[in-house]
Amino acid sequence: MSKIKKLSKESFPLLIKKISETQHVYGPVSQGKRISYQRISSADELASDFIIPDMSAKSFVFPKIEKLFSYTKNKDGVEVQDINLDNIPHRVVVGIRPCDAAGMESLKAIFSWDPSDPIFETRLKRTTFIGLACNQADDYCFCTSLGGSPGDTKGSDILLTKTDTGDYIAEILTSKGEKIVTLAPDLFQDVEGDLQKEKFLANVPKRFDNSDLQNKINAAFNTDVFDEYAMRCMGCSACAFVCPICACFDIQDETKGSKGQRVRLWDSCGAKLFTLHTSGHNPRETQGARWRQRLMHKFSYMPERLEVRGCVGCGRCSRRCPVDMNIAESLNQLIIDN
Repeated sequence: MSKIKKLSKESFPLLIKKISETQHVYGPVSQGKRISYQRISSADELASDFIIPDMSAKSFVFPKIEKLFSYTKNKDGVEVQDINLDNIPHRVVVGIRPCDAAGMESLKAIFSWDPSDPIFETRLKRTTFIGLACNQADDYCFCTSLGGSPGDTKGSDILLTKTDTGDYIAEILTSKGEKIVTLAPDLFQDVEGDLQKEKFLANVPKRFDNSDLQNKINAAFNTDVFDEYAMRCMGCSACAFVCPICACFDIQDETKGSKGQRVRLWDSCGAKLFTLHTSGHNPRETQGARWRQRLMHKFSYMPERLEVRGCVGCGRCSRRCPVDMNIAESLNQLIIDN
């Protein structure tokens, strides 16, 4: 399913207003020097002239902290109360970049794999993504090196590409996107002529050839190359928390008296405590071993098991690294060395 319409710059704020009448709408909002996804009520609140929000959009389907169930202890044992999936709201995320949207496909592969996660699946099903193609990029962006593009439609229900007139080329891609159009069909116009969105997209040069990336990483497994890359790494996990695909989590019980709840919260395989055994043994004792796990997971294990990569080339991890570790540079060097 794919239809192309035109959404004028005057119609865009009217569309946001119409959607807001029935659903919560979120989008990139400027907060000082930071850009973050926040709930909005009008298009005027949306940030402009930005590369990418500081945090990814994965929290819409995989929250930082999420209750799995609650429980009550009594004399007869423990009574468990599952969360009510019907209480998960319908939401629309507008202005999501194509790399963030593409990350949803990888997250879906993770949370649908043996067994499927009903909480994640419900959140994803009830979230509509209106993507915004990238008209600018920076040196950290490398989506094209991994098969993506500034105008990639993967993961979006509607993809908007802003033209030089301020109007938008609207690609309606899914049934959820169709439902958005039916809220205000008069705002979407038929396209006249041959509109080529490519000329309005950012130029993102390829940083490396990924055709043999999986084999190259596998070949480097028993070398010291990962120790060399990780010499600067502090294990702070900033890269995992800003990543649109990293899905490592911890599970903890929070109890007060006879009542409590079990929660899942973000974690990172780059953290020393992540693999620390109760015995004190740690199978990934060095930061190099943990850095190797991060790259192997994204570029070898996930492609092998799930047929998706764990990276979309958004560059957030490199932007936010306090010691300036750059994943694209590391991958390029790994390919050259092996």
